[in-house]
Amino acid sequence: MNGNVAVAVLGARGRMGSEAVRAIEAAPDLDLVAALGRNDPLDQLVSSGASVVVDLTVPESTVGNVTFALEHGIHAVVGTTGWNQDRLAQLSVLLERNPETGVLIAPNFALGSVLATAFAARAARYFESVEIVELHHPEKVDAPSGTAVRTAELISRARTEAGVPASPDATTSSLPGARGAVIEGIAVHSVRLRGLTAHQEVLFGSRGEQLTIRHDSFDRASFMPGVLLGIRTVASRPGLTVGLDGYLDLQG
Repeated sequence: MNGNVAVAVLGARGRMGSEAVRAIEAAPDLDLVAALGRNDPLDQLVSSGASVVVDLTVPESTVGNVTFALEHGIHAVVGTTGWNQDRLAQLSVLLERNPETGVLIAPNFALGSVLATAFAARAARYFESVEIVELHHPEKVDAPSGTAVRTAELISRARTEAGVPASPDATTSSLPGARGAVIEGIAVHSVRLRGLTAHQEVLFGSRGEQLTIRHDSFDRASFMPGVLLGIRTVASRPGLTVGLDGYLDLQG
């Protein structure tokens, strides 16, 4: 045994999955032991000896994939969307029966994006108004993005803790969707446009000033440092971690 982490990738033929395969193969401390399409039998995770599985499939597959991994003592790093509060609660119950296993659910693996969301949560209590605009390629199947949802949740939590009221909005008449989706009181607007990869800006406003916190990913390679961080860390963090920020020191 060489001491490397044995890693399997689910969704290995997709855009993110194929990029992850290349990154894992290039990492000297990781061994790629399985690269599965989303319809390949999950038994290969066990026979390959994987200790960590990276799930980059689709929302309808991810719950079953992670459940299988946990039942076989395999840590999971998950970049697939679709993990709402009900599914996370069910996952927490499953983890109670597998207390030594770690799961990371990461809406975004780009370290810059994780930092931008953390910065936005810090700034949220100081401004009267806030809205989010997220921009992605037209093949993205969910809207708003998981990153935007998590950003809205963290901003809302910070504003509630600080006693900041809802953003002012005198709109009384609008077409459906004109003001975006409202997530925990925060308006989120989704753009799907050819030529984009993954982008988000959080706009804050108070009388006489505006702050914009924006992050841009121009290539899926930008997600790979976060994927590798998740793989290297998940075994040492048993239980459920939501958001890559849980693996970063952002308390200072």
